[in-house]
Amino acid sequence: MDSLDKVFKNNEQWIKDKMEVNPNFFQDLGKGQNPEILYIGCSDSRVTAEELMGFGPGEVFVHRNIANMVISIDLNVMSVVNYAVDHLKVKHIVVCGHYSCGGVKAAMQSADMGILNPWLRNIRDVYRQHRSQLNAIEDENKKYDRLVELNVQEQCINLIKTAAVQRAVRDRELIVHGWVFDINTGKLVDLEIDFKGILNNIMEIYRLD
Repeated sequence: MDSLDKVFKNNEQWIKDKMEVNPNFFQDLGKGQNPEILYIGCSDSRVTAEELMGFGPGEVFVHRNIANMVISIDLNVMSVVNYAVDHLKVKHIVVCGHYSCGGVKAAMQSADMGILNPWLRNIRDVYRQHRSQLNAIEDENKKYDRLVELNVQEQCINLIKTAAVQRAVRDRELIVHGWVFDINTGKLVDLEIDFKGILNNIMEIYRLD
């Protein structure tokens, strides 16, 4: 039996498990969603957003793409951000990268990746901005891990540049967070991004509200 054959059997068991705990689970789920967190993470199959945070359906609004990027001309991620911030009124936005990220590693290789080239170029731009720091790291794996962290930081900055986030910070104290998931240990690492410091530093140029 391959993976797809298992899907509907797993679904039946999942429904049964949920109903045993709460007979009104699906009735409640159908009433709508009110998540407090927008999670922007990587598409990597090893990194499941709700599971690693211990949340269930309805508790987190999720967007995933290769290397957890927030690119201003990507209508997908921008639509998700605006919907989550302006309509769902989330209180927190989390950008969560992960160590051993294939997208980040690919961006550091001198190779033609075809259709991925323009996407990975955004990560290469992060590498360029922090080249001195990264080139000083001799261990290649540690260099990749540090770029993962710096990429998360830059995507947090990209969020802060948007009008929707700036308005929400001003009007209701929305907070942007940068995390990394350590696949080797299962731990979430808070990078403790200086959100307010970054905001104050870039507003002279990027203020939109």
